[in-house]
Amino acid sequence: MSALQPRGFTFIELMITLAILATLAMVAAPMAQVALQRDKEHQLRTALIELREGIDAYKRAADNGRIKLAIGDSGYPKKLEDLVEGVPDQRSPRKQTIYFLRRIPRDPFAAKDSPASAGWALRSYASPPDSPRQGEDVFDISSRSPLIGLNGIPLNQW
Repeated sequence: MSALQPRGFTFIELMITLAILATLAMVAAPMAQVALQRDKEHQLRTALIELREGIDAYKRAADNGRIKLAIGDSGYPKKLEDLVEGVPDQRSPRKQTIYFLRRIPRDPFAAKDSPASAGWALRSYASPPDSPRQGEDVFDISSRSPLIGLNGIPLNQW
C-alpha cells in the first residue's frame, strides 16, 4: 500500500453492507410479530384457565352447600365479579366470605380502555355449546376476538 492511497470503504462496499442489513431486518420483523402474537396467545390461554378454574371452584362450593342457592339456580356465578367480590360461606359459623379470584384477568386481545370483565364473551349454563350466549349465570367464557390463533383455531373458540 502506498502512503497516498486513501483509506476507507468504497461506495459499493457500503451499498452491499446496507443490502445485507436490510435483508436481515426484513427477516427479523415477521419473527418479532410472531413472537408478540405467541406471547398474547399464551396470556389468553393462562387467563382462560384461571377464569375457568375460578368458575369451577364456585360451582364445587355451591354443590357442597357452601353457597346459598335459590330454587332453580345452576350453581354457577351470576356474573364474573362474584368470583372476586366473594360470597358468604353458608357452612362457616361467622359467615366468612369465600373468594375465588383475586382479580379478573384481562383478555390480551380486548381493548385496553375497557374494564377487564367487559373483554370476555360469557356463556350461560342454559345455552347450547354450538351457539353460546349470555344468560342468568356464567358457565363458560371465551375471547371476543375475531382473530385466528397461530394454531389455526379462532381465538373465540378456545
